[in-house]
Amino acid sequence: MNDNYYRECLEHNAVAEVERRFCRHDLQHMLDVARITYMLVLEDACQKGHDTAMLTREIIYAAGLLHDLARWLEYETGEDHAVAGARLAGPVLDRSGFNDREKEVILTAIREHRAGAEEKTSSLGRYMARADDLSRPCYNCKARNECYKIGRMETSGNLLY
Repeated sequence: MNDNYYRECLEHNAVAEVERRFCRHDLQHMLDVARITYMLVLEDACQKGHDTAMLTREIIYAAGLLHDLARWLEYETGEDHAVAGARLAGPVLDRSGFNDREKEVILTAIREHRAGAEEKTSSLGRYMARADDLSRPCYNCKARNECYKIGRMETSGNLLY
């Protein structure tokens, strides 16, 4: 994303996670989530015939690239980064030219992307929650023995996407 505020938030994430031993919330992670979400959507459309017409590549990538925008804010204030991220992403989406309906789909998915949130109402929120977990290379992580998520991670044994 060619947006100054977006780049500022990525920098805030990097500073907040400089000592973090576990997975980081950087551009590579967000891009991985976008790509895996896109693959999951395409797989469901092809294999199961799900209607994914509203889930265009642009919407999926915008949601993936913005989903951890406010991770730094959670470290600073304790506010849920998914909720804060949806709030901070709105102006970025405005500057990027998304219409109101597209913004609603993207912002809802950002709010819903956290794993373990059983009541996701949007299909993109469900896809992103799974992609967020699938994006992590747990099978090769040096901190895996200390990670509280390792037991539920599909990637704990091997790379899937």
